[in-house]
Amino acid sequence: MRGRMADGRRRSPAAIIVMIVLALLWTLPTFGMLVTSFRSRTDAASSGWWAALVDPFETGWTLDNYQRVLENTNLGGALVNSVVVAVPATVLPIMFAAFAAYAFAFTRFPLKELFFVLIVALMVVPIQVAFQPLLDLLGPRGLGISGDFVSVWLLHTGFGMPLAIYILRNYMSGLPTSVIESAKIDGASHYQTFWRLVAPMSMPAIAAFATLQFLWVWNDLLIARLFLGGGSNTTVIVALQQLLGTQGQGAELLTAGAFLSMLLPLIVFFSLQNFLVRGMTAGSVKG
Repeated sequence: MRGRMADGRRRSPAAIIVMIVLALLWTLPTFGMLVTSFRSRTDAASSGWWAALVDPFETGWTLDNYQRVLENTNLGGALVNSVVVAVPATVLPIMFAAFAAYAFAFTRFPLKELFFVLIVALMVVPIQVAFQPLLDLLGPRGLGISGDFVSVWLLHTGFGMPLAIYILRNYMSGLPTSVIESAKIDGASHYQTFWRLVAPMSMPAIAAFATLQFLWVWNDLLIARLFLGGGSNTTVIVALQQLLGTQGQGAELLTAGAFLSMLLPLIVFFSLQNFLVRGMTAGSVKG
């Protein structure tokens, strides 16, 4: 029925209107930045982006901003570096967290609930408090890997583990226990049970966290700036920050570069958005 949702409840016109308004308000700044990316620096400084839509034929539309970004900056190399950073920094926490979540959900060991609470509590600790000791550990006075990709892989893996364990453990706890018990009766080991049963059934939660982790790592500025610097290993977000000079010069390049940097995250998000909703809601009421 057109007036009812899939679960039989009536649709709320007020809720639909509020959702549409919120979506428009959320999209408006991004749309404004898109319009600005096709305007010259002079036009963008003299009037707001909405002026270009009010009188589009009098606006000096140009592709020069995108051309200058692609030809005169190292944004292409920075995009490759971001992929090199984001893919391992997404796969590694999922791999380790999935094993830990399986242990918390299906095995028994002393103080299991206490350890889980401690891991969840780490999500409220600001990552900034760990930067100084980590700079000492990974810098020249420690392991000497600051500036290498492996340093940010380790950092993003460690910072992403609490949320990953929380999401995956809650999802796995809701899986049918009869399937796990049947596997044990048939003589399957924990390794076989995990790879043949639990991991495939937990794919929505894994994809949900993968989406969140990839977007977080891709858009990260602070960790990339501190532990990779601005050299040849710089990521795309750091490269965009460097486009904006100390006096605000390069603002027109920043808008164009920002949209180029959004292409891959948008592809990832829209490809996995169904898994994101399913994975985040399936374990939301689990203990």
